[in-house]
Amino acid sequence: MKKILALMLLTILTGNSIINAQRADFNVIPMPKEVKADSIQMFILRQGMGVSFDASNPEIYRNVQFLCEWVEQMTGIKLQLTPNDKKAAIRMTLEAPAKSKKGEAVAELTAQQQEAYTIKVDKKGVAIQARKPEGLFRAAQTLRKALPVVKEKTEQVELPYAEISDEPRFEYRGVLLDCGRHFYNVDFIKKFIDVMALHGCNQFHWHLTEDQGWRFEVKAYPNLAPKGSVRAETVLAHGYSRIFDGIPYGGYYTQDECREVVRYAAERYVNVVPEIDLPGHMQSALHVFPNLGCTGGPYPVRTYWGVSREVLCGGNPETLTFLKTVLGELCDVFPSKYIHIGGDECPKDRWKECEKCQAKIKELGLKSDGKHSAENQLQSYINREVEAFMKERGRDIIGWDEILEGGLSGSSIVMSWRGTKGGIAAARQGHRVIMSPNVYSYIDHPQLKEPRKQPHTTDGYTVTASKIHSFEPLIPDSLSEEQQRLILGPQVNLWTEHIAYPQHAFFQLLPRLGASSEVQWCRPEQKDFEQFKKRLPRLKAIYDLLGVKYCNEIE
Repeated sequence: MKKILALMLLTILTGNSIINAQRADFNVIPMPKEVKADSIQMFILRQGMGVSFDASNPEIYRNVQFLCEWVEQMTGIKLQLTPNDKKAAIRMTLEAPAKSKKGEAVAELTAQQQEAYTIKVDKKGVAIQARKPEGLFRAAQTLRKALPVVKEKTEQVELPYAEISDEPRFEYRGVLLDCGRHFYNVDFIKKFIDVMALHGCNQFHWHLTEDQGWRFEVKAYPNLAPKGSVRAETVLAHGYSRIFDGIPYGGYYTQDECREVVRYAAERYVNVVPEIDLPGHMQSALHVFPNLGCTGGPYPVRTYWGVSREVLCGGNPETLTFLKTVLGELCDVFPSKYIHIGGDECPKDRWKECEKCQAKIKELGLKSDGKHSAENQLQSYINREVEAFMKERGRDIIGWDEILEGGLSGSSIVMSWRGTKGGIAAARQGHRVIMSPNVYSYIDHPQLKEPRKQPHTTDGYTVTASKIHSFEPLIPDSLSEEQQRLILGPQVNLWTEHIAYPQHAFFQLLPRLGASSEVQWCRPEQKDFEQFKKRLPRLKAIYDLLGVKYCNEIE
């Protein structure tokens, strides 16, 4: 009897498994680069345990607060902040900057290395270490996702002894939300960013303008957002039918609200990439400034979907004045080094008939080269003017793959959406690339093959979680190793023509964002869709905890 009692006491003191304790599992989504876990030895996380950190560093302090909040949310266990306590159960620290043998600083860290981290669980507790605070945040998210969701109050959780070493595969890991077709308030945007951060994504591509609504306040043009954001009604039916709801629809973000989103995202190490789509998809701006169109209007804010042939006049000098004014204010609000200028789906019908556009083409000496029309090259002229303007402000432009038509300069970044061909062509020309091919990345499309199991949304094809998970962004069969290094990373896109409500948006996003996160974060040899499905229930439990809708089936 004494031996049994002694063994039980030893079990408690050494952190070995305790009967009825909830257990963590470090096989999370996205899967870390390297996980070595013990199935027998456990450290017991209990109420009131301390978390040590450098209290002089506000970023570390914020990450510790996140960690404590998440642990309590997941398990009910409240941790205590114990700054600089080397014996605390959880210790969050930054590595000292690496030095050469001569004492000089070594080469600057890559973007991926800045997010790298290690977690070690042993009898002393949990040691979290990273080179930069963003790595500590990623580590805290991994620990969060490893914890069980405890529905009833618990006093302790088992953490398997483990050694985890992790860093993302790609520096750019993006998600687009289209707020031009449908407007989502700031509270939803913040929750959307929270869900992105949960999955290790770091670039929020905020699509702010469309034919159907202008959502960004511009101080120089006080009527632009109030008037350009409102359409008279919205089409209800799909396809080419014109059945409308008869209800005015609008909404836009003030610059202060945009700054608040930027601040909130930055605290979660998410960069906000704003998009002002030009020179097409501009009918909402033309509604306010009809003089910027080729015909002079009138131009109602578009009430139905599809591509409008009403675009900014490429030959009107006021067009560039307007664009530079808008983009100048955009740079004042958004500190992102990336600014997206769209550039897609700009029909040239009006330009071919417009005296101003044709005069500008003649002035610039633009001619068809057999591959690209003179009108395509006029758009490239606008792109280059905008690019030079943005370069003066230290920004790089991103454009959809149409910006390749007519040529572009080497500093532009191409976002490949019409399959991967545009990205391949851009990389071969020496451009940086973000891979976002529609058949792998457009999550406004159905995610299940059976229509009755999901809300009706964009028709055309199905983008299942398994298809997203199978995507390889580097296209090794088509690109050399040097060209592959130009691929910044992948992105998924949530267009909202047929997605008007927050819960529908989350239903389209989840759990497909989990599948995409493994494309963004993991090496190809780590990806296994059957294993992904086995890891998914714990992530779904977090979705339930956050109160976000998701598709419960997966194909």
